[in-house]
Amino acid sequence: MTTIAPEIFKAYDIRGIVGKSLTADGVALIGKALGTEIKLRGGTHVAIGRDGRLSGPALSAALARGLQATGINVIDIGVAATPMVYFAAHHFNVGSAIMVTGSHNPPDYNGIKMVLQGETLALDAIQVLRQRIVTNDFSIADGKKVSPGSYETRAIADAYVARIVGDAKLARPMKIVMDCGNGSPGIIAERLFTALGCEIVPLYCDVDGNFPNHHPDPSRPENLQDVIRALKETDAELGIAFDGDGDRLGVVTKDGEIIFPDRQLMLFAADVLSRVPGGEIIFDVKSSRNLFKWIRDHGGVPSLYKTGHALIKLQMKKTGAPLAGEMSGHIFFKERWYGFDDALYCGARLLEIVSKFADANAPLKALPNAISTPELNWQLVEGEPHRLIAAMEKTAKFEGADEIITIDGLRVEYPDGFGLARASNTTPVIVLRFEAETEAGLQRIKEDFRRELLKAKPGADLPY
Repeated sequence: MTTIAPEIFKAYDIRGIVGKSLTADGVALIGKALGTEIKLRGGTHVAIGRDGRLSGPALSAALARGLQATGINVIDIGVAATPMVYFAAHHFNVGSAIMVTGSHNPPDYNGIKMVLQGETLALDAIQVLRQRIVTNDFSIADGKKVSPGSYETRAIADAYVARIVGDAKLARPMKIVMDCGNGSPGIIAERLFTALGCEIVPLYCDVDGNFPNHHPDPSRPENLQDVIRALKETDAELGIAFDGDGDRLGVVTKDGEIIFPDRQLMLFAADVLSRVPGGEIIFDVKSSRNLFKWIRDHGGVPSLYKTGHALIKLQMKKTGAPLAGEMSGHIFFKERWYGFDDALYCGARLLEIVSKFADANAPLKALPNAISTPELNWQLVEGEPHRLIAAMEKTAKFEGADEIITIDGLRVEYPDGFGLARASNTTPVIVLRFEAETEAGLQRIKEDFRRELLKAKPGADLPY
């Protein structure tokens, strides 16, 4: 029986510490499992790529070996942003894309994101891979069953840039601050945004897997401080930032205000709905309640869904929604694009919209806002978060609430705000978030939740 660390098989991807839970031998086995699954879905080829982490070359080579062993033909695009690998699957018409990336995790991590014949793997589909490895259930090239697959390297950058520049049109030239955080978007971002008509103040656009300047995660305000500083010190009018593998976007206004992803989604929704009236716009349970009214006011259908980039992609495919987004920063355009999360393309669409204004910040500053907390993480032990949330769904009482939504944890809607408690699918935490129209309302909702959380776990040390 083959052993592989079970904890690397997460809800939406595979992820572990290089040389410990995630090894080259393990990745080769994962490649065999993925190759077997591609064949079962009728595929013959796969596009692969890797981010700028130091472990990338060895792990990517191991992945290719595993895939080839099952007879799958591998097209390797090399160092790339994750959306470039997704794009390669469309451009080369192969249907499957696998990215070796640690995303925004620390430098000693790496992992794998997977799309097989158009399906983004999540939850049970990822556990199937582990099961194949444990039971040695592969389609293997051993001379009897299948011949080994081929391996070739191909460039995708020219086609990717041409596709975006052919789609997104700026109304005027713009000067922007752009922070790549030393992540893999740095290989393409300056070229792309220059081609769109931007003058760029670049920050950390050299790819460096040590991430020497700051953590490549624009969802955390501390990682946007260099962008805020550069906007003060230069005549750039707007700032954008990418995470380590280019599927999440950070946006900062000239005066240093961070436009969080649920507000970015408002801007994009108004634009998309002007061409797709009645379109369904999907957003996750952590997002602002302002989205409901905003989307309706712009002629769309708001649709609340579970958190998780892979789950939202599956839901978009099911519903045909032209746009979706989640609070973590993944935004998905189906209108004019392919339905996958691509921060570089989102940045282009953002600039297309704001470039129509003499003051590019005006449409961003005008977006509805609310008083809210950031995501608050309540650390617990493995297995405990889902147990506690399941218990609260049965017993919790929230006085004065309009509605309790249980599609992903407990989201309690009040006349003046909302509270959320959901079990993370990736780490043993309960994620809490609160929003209200006034500070007093926010405190009331937080206390409502405090009472019910302490009933579920008396004496607990809550993160607020």
